[in-house]
Amino acid sequence: MFILEELNKKNDEISNLSLSQVEELRKENRDREIAFSASLVESGVEYIGPFTTEITLTYKKVFTNIGNAYNPVTGIFTAPLKGAYMFRISVYGDGPTAATAAIFKNGDQVVIAHAYHNVNSLASSNGVVLVLEVGDVVYVRLWSGRRLIDNQDSHNTFSGFLLFPLREQEL
Repeated sequence: MFILEELNKKNDEISNLSLSQVEELRKENRDREIAFSASLVESGVEYIGPFTTEITLTYKKVFTNIGNAYNPVTGIFTAPLKGAYMFRISVYGDGPTAATAAIFKNGDQVVIAHAYHNVNSLASSNGVVLVLEVGDVVYVRLWSGRRLIDNQDSHNTFSGFLLFPLREQEL
């Protein structure tokens, strides 16, 4: 009988230990939950551009902003922790004005999405995986002389999420 009681006691300790370990992992991973997705306009139809200079786009209709790293007022994503992140943009316009926008990291252009036709709808998309340090910024800029059109269908989007965190020595 004594052995059975001890075995049950050990099983309870293992169960409690496992539950506390699971809770600790949940707390640890909450800091790693980073994802956002947004489109340019909340309602109606809006033409953005053309402008004589590049502008940073502000994606106002936020679908998801887990971790609050994306700012819909400025259009800027700020990395809250070091890691590998995936970013994606889609652009939509109407010819004959081209639709061209680019993802920037800390002021440097990384990739572009570009579409041009003489008439009718234009659409393009692109994406990139970036290694970011804490405080690095990622945003989208509309090229000068280009125009986007958006409406409630959310054709123009900017999305990003943390793939996995990196330790200081990793790159």
